[in-house]
Amino acid sequence: MTRTRTAWAALVLAGTALGAAALPAHAAPATTAVCPTGWGSLLETDTSATAEPVTQVRTGRHACYDRFVIDVPGAARDDLGYSVQYVDRIQQDGSGRPVPVDGGAVLEVRVAAPAYDPGTGAPTYPAQVGHPLPGVDLTGYRTFRDARFAGSFEGETKFGLGVRARLPFRVTPLDGRVVVDVAHTWTASG
Repeated sequence: MTRTRTAWAALVLAGTALGAAALPAHAAPATTAVCPTGWGSLLETDTSATAEPVTQVRTGRHACYDRFVIDVPGAARDDLGYSVQYVDRIQQDGSGRPVPVDGGAVLEVRVAAPAYDPGTGAPTYPAQVGHPLPGVDLTGYRTFRDARFAGSFEGETKFGLGVRARLPFRVTPLDGRVVVDVAHTWTASG
């Protein structure tokens, strides 16, 4: 009888040890990103301007927002003017021709910098009006749906950014670039 109890105790201990080895010591609680709040969806603007040209546009995905960056190398933060707002449709400056942009809502993103060399008129950003932005792939983005070039006219360059819905955004000018972040939701969690 003692031998049977000893065998059972050994089996129970072995099973407990194997079970403990198969499970983590403690399970980490699931976390949800706490996203910034306080952004709005109304016009954001700065009337500064620069002659430094736009050279590139890039995008990025983050836990709480999608990011749109317009590179203007050599421009100081205080010289980078912009205007970002929701519009019914994007129109090409000068001609007024519509630029179709897909999405539940459309952000007009204007930067007060040319997309051409002011001295020669040669393009510095290889985009075509009405076409998707070169090098920008929005596959897998939670908020962005489309990004189109709307032209560069009289020292200003315009883009149409199609988003899932009218969502809060913020604009941050930095040395050499203007950053537009569009939140994934209106709430404080991702």
